[in-house]
Amino acid sequence: MNPTPIENPESAIRNPQSEIGYEPRIVVFACNWCSYAGADFAGVGRMQYPPNVRLIRVMCSGRVNPGFIFKAFEAGADGVLVSGCHPGDCHYAFGNLRARENVEMTKQLLHLLGIEPERFRLEWFTAAEGARFAQVIKEFVEDVKKVGKSPYRTTADGQRMDSELTDDAHCPCVNSLPIR
Repeated sequence: MNPTPIENPESAIRNPQSEIGYEPRIVVFACNWCSYAGADFAGVGRMQYPPNVRLIRVMCSGRVNPGFIFKAFEAGADGVLVSGCHPGDCHYAFGNLRARENVEMTKQLLHLLGIEPERFRLEWFTAAEGARFAQVIKEFVEDVKKVGKSPYRTTADGQRMDSELTDDAHCPCVNSLPIR
């Protein structure tokens, strides 16, 4: 396997985030009724999107607790995307509106923690928007690549924090986060 040449070695030294082959870890919380079905449609239609994305199916985007998002970052995610039904199309009437409120509150808290806004996003999809799902994922991965690894990806001594997910008894539905 031949190493990838570095076009500007000085910038790679000054900016350690630009590691060769760096692929961000992305967690997507997808609503069961629209977003997850859109992701499935993208897969069935063989629409390509980065393989470093892990989908977590939730019944409704409004049920994505800010703690789930913080836990994903703590576990090593470089970016988190919450996706749900378009406003007005929620199977639970107002779940996506609650998701919007939760996301706005979470963005403020992430800002206080020093996490860049490019690392967190809310998107709406229908089950028929597989191509759009794939495109949004590609764009999100590129946005996260630009800001580099999450400051919370490792501990101070360089140890990965991934293993903490399986030890968390307070948040059972996040225990299955497939970040490795």
